Amino acid sequence: MAETRLRLADLARTTDFDLRPDSNARAALTETLGLLALKKLRFAGSLSPDGDRDWRLNGTLGATVTQPCVVTFEPVTTRIDEPVIRRYLAATAPLPEGEEIEMPDDDTVEPMPDAVDLLQVMEEALALALPAWPRAEGVDPVELRVAAPGTEPMSNEDAKPFSSLKSLKDRLSDGGSDSGSNGG
Repeated sequence: MAETRLRLADLARTTDFDLRPDSNARAALTETLGLLALKKLRFAGSLSPDGDRDWRLNGTLGATVTQPCVVTFEPVTTRIDEPVIRRYLAATAPLPEGEEIEMPDDDTVEPMPDAVDLLQVMEEALALALPAWPRAEGVDPVELRVAAPGTEPMSNEDAKPFSSLKSLKDRLSDGGSDSGSNGG
C-alpha cells in the first residue's frame, strides 16, 4: 500500500491517494467497528494546498459492509459511497474544553496537523457513514418504552408538547357532547 501518513511540510502541491486495504487490514477494521464483514473498502482522493497555509482533503469513501439487524440480528449488507472533505486550517480557534461543548457549524474544519493520517481519516469516515440502526428487509421499527420502577413509560406521542392539551380538549369535547344529550 502507498504511503498513508502524509507530512504536510513535505508536500508542495496536490498529492493524490488511493487506499485499498488488504484483507488483514479490513479484518482488523471489521473488529474495531463491530461489523460482521467488510468486503470492499476504497478511499481515494487528493490532498491540496488551500490558500497560502491551509490544506484541503477531497476524497470518496466506498465500502460494502455487513452489520447485524438491530431487531433480528440477521446480516444486513449496505453499500456506502460517501464524499469525504476535510479542511486543515493553520489558524483555528483553540478546541473547546469542558463537559458540554457546542459543535461547530462546519464539521469539515480541523486544526492543521503535522501529518494527515489517511488511514485514520478513512476509518473515521467509515464509522460515521455506517447505518446507525440497520434493519433487515421487511422488519418494522421496534418501539421501546422504558421507565424508572413505579412510573409509567412515556411514548413518542406523550413527548409531543401539545399532546396533553389535545387529550384534554378531546375529553372536554366528549364531555360536552354527553352533557348536551342528557340535558334534553
